[in-house]
Amino acid sequence: MKEVEASLNQLTEAVIGAAIEVHRQLGPGFLESTYEKALLIELRLRTIRTQPQAPVRLSYKGEPIGDGRIDLLVEDVLVVELKTVDQIHPIHQSQVISYLKATGLQVGLLLNFNVELMRDGIRRVILTK
Repeated sequence: MKEVEASLNQLTEAVIGAAIEVHRQLGPGFLESTYEKALLIELRLRTIRTQPQAPVRLSYKGEPIGDGRIDLLVEDVLVVELKTVDQIHPIHQSQVISYLKATGLQVGLLLNFNVELMRDGIRRVILTK
């Protein structure tokens, strides 16, 4: 379990590093889709496998009700939700938690690129049991 946690921490740090590089190059003020495309390039350059707009099957009481979309699913273990908002609100973190519950994953990143310094736009979300 500790090996999995350590590798997930390393992956999280690598994605954060990639997001910081994208923000350093582009700065704030663009559309979410612009940052998504740039982050996909940066993660590919770092040989990190990423699925954009990953479908998530949603169910209610065991019955399928449709699909959701995760901005980025990284290495099949990390949910990444991108934002370009003035401020992160609790609903944004709740959205990541909902995706974690729907996928059965434990860790997500909420990355807001509409900040002066990227470190101020990073939230790590952990789903505890």
